Amino acid sequence: MEILARLAKSKFRSRFKLRTKELEYIKDKGLDIIHSHACDFIRDRVAPAEPVNDGKQTPMRGHPVFIAQHATATCCRGCIEKWHKFPQHRELTQAE
Repeated sequence: MEILARLAKSKFRSRFKLRTKELEYIKDKGLDIIHSHACDFIRDRVAPAEPVNDGKQTPMRGHPVFIAQHATATCCRGCIEKWHKFPQHRELTQAE
């Protein structure tokens, strides 16, 4: 995927790595639960047309999905628009 290659070249994006704590959390919870958390975080924190605290809604640590969101530029609507070309100020679609 072109977007992953572009993200990998970003010094900022490529610094986000899962550490032992996050890897243990994933192992303990299982991928189905982590996937569910990711869906919830995107739906509730990023997908709305005007997310609450946009630009500050995704912590830099505390959950493996947060780290993944920063690594993949899905942490806020500004990053999503810049990297993924999905316009701000409208709700994300299910496909997006």
